Amino acid sequence: MSAINELRYNPLLGRWIIIAAEREERPWRPETCPFCPGSEEVDYGISVITLPNRYPALVVNPRPSRESVDILKVKGGYGYCKVVVETTLHEGDLCDIGLDNVVKYLEEIIRQHKELSSDPRIKYIFPFRNKGPEIGVSLHHPHSQIYAFPFIPLRIEREIECMRKFWKERSKCLLCHITELELKLKERVIYNGEGFIALVPFYAEWPYEVHIYPKRHIKYLVDLERSEVEELAKVLQLITRAYNKLFDRPFPYILSYHQAPVNSGDYPFYHMHLEFYPPLRSKDKLKYTAGVERGTWTFTYDGLPENRALELKRAIEKG
Repeated sequence: MSAINELRYNPLLGRWIIIAAEREERPWRPETCPFCPGSEEVDYGISVITLPNRYPALVVNPRPSRESVDILKVKGGYGYCKVVVETTLHEGDLCDIGLDNVVKYLEEIIRQHKELSSDPRIKYIFPFRNKGPEIGVSLHHPHSQIYAFPFIPLRIEREIECMRKFWKERSKCLLCHITELELKLKERVIYNGEGFIALVPFYAEWPYEVHIYPKRHIKYLVDLERSEVEELAKVLQLITRAYNKLFDRPFPYILSYHQAPVNSGDYPFYHMHLEFYPPLRSKDKLKYTAGVERGTWTFTYDGLPENRALELKRAIEKG
């Protein structure tokens, strides 16, 4: 029997849920790493490589389990799920793998974006990186993933709505405006470079949440110039190194790349950016998304974002 990959629509929230029955069979932290050189899929001498996900949530030949019934909508889970292996090293973070490797990693994500966006059925391309057992990572070897969706995810729809509204009301970009404000106030900025700003957002939800905003108004990673790719690689190393220095331990996080949709109109108001969501609130305490966060999507922040920004600045100064 072939795998089931389908999308089910939640009419209460107006969003699609991915059903991927075969993923429950995926291995959990196997003894033999499939991403190390010499494995079945990775040859020696390759530092960055993209592989198809062996247990994909989305596929190009989806088989739904049933038909739609009234407002209970079902359709095939069409799309792509890829894994970007970032280095030959089995352990480590972006700050450990060498700057050239991080540049190659970003260039590979950009190459994949160009390739995936050529499929007219794809509406959103989402690179992301899970780090640490607290996040539920099943393989420790440094890697990222790319999901290519046949729809625009609800979170991105909400960003689009807010950015479009601000653009219409003030004739300028929302994130460009936030960047100007943060540079003027200086309280939450932890990096200010030629092409990027990194900060703990005023509206942070996670304890040590960090956002990276390009200073130039661009919609996609593919719009980055070579010098900007190189600087972004340095910023990623700076942030991940600071995280690991913060509590002198490997620091878990989710790194999320937010870009404009593809193949679904123009978005001149959208500003590409990166967001880190780290669950640690101290060396041995996790931030759990419990009742109010899960039930209402209303986060509670323990402490002040400004104090967290100061802690991260000090961690950066440690080198």
